[in-house]
Amino acid sequence: MKAETARKYAALKGCLSKLESVAVAFSAGVDSTLLLKVATDVLGADNVLAVMGRSPSVPVAELTSAATLTDEISVSIQFVDTCEFDDPRYIANSSERCYFCKTEMFSRIKKLAAERGFQTVISGANADDRHDFRPGRKAADEHGVRAPLAECGVSKAELREIAAELNLSIHDKPASPCLSSRVPYGEPVTPEKLRRIDDAETFLREHGFRECRVRHHGALARIETSPEQITRFQNAEFRDRVDARLRELGFKYVTLDLRGFRSGSLNEVLDTEL
Repeated sequence: MKAETARKYAALKGCLSKLESVAVAFSAGVDSTLLLKVATDVLGADNVLAVMGRSPSVPVAELTSAATLTDEISVSIQFVDTCEFDDPRYIANSSERCYFCKTEMFSRIKKLAAERGFQTVISGANADDRHDFRPGRKAADEHGVRAPLAECGVSKAELREIAAELNLSIHDKPASPCLSSRVPYGEPVTPEKLRRIDDAETFLREHGFRECRVRHHGALARIETSPEQITRFQNAEFRDRVDARLRELGFKYVTLDLRGFRSGSLNEVLDTEL
């Protein structure tokens, strides 16, 4: 581990040691998994609870992964059903959609933590998130949710380095944000659209696409994947197989984004001042 990363890892452990007990807002991504692991190491499993929201916006594979990861860390997990789809502001899918989702999630996690006697709610937000468009940060602040990784200046690359040092199985796992992030702002988000996206991305992962997105543009599916994987579509048989499966799921047109995978590409349409 690099010296600077080791210093931040020590700072992270010191930060967590000052907390009596924590409920970790868990997503099964590398950020919250690392935070959960370090919190468990520092505070002991009895003083740590992983809490994961469950709704149509969460990929099915992530729910399965969550149970596996908490077993790996030997810590308890509690799933809570969130109801963001009851909020018409969430369904309307403005650029503030994430705020409404996180408000719903953090309110439920905070309530559960209080009922179970866990003192502080913490999230896996890292230092790099401060430089991205993240409306959910406002919801975290409003609910008093701490972000120890960000507080200690731990970047995405550094937390992956720490996770590898701790032998976490998902240290190099690609990010998997909520399925609603595949729907362009202004187009309503529905459970039906998200199921279609999840099934399409699951199909691609089953065919070796480790990092990919299926953006939902009405009747059109726009596939983003790495430049290395784009070349696979030169094979007509494989191309036809992908086209047939996605049309079977309900898309009328299937396209490949030649710019390749870009995390948060739908944010490109937002005013840069956001």
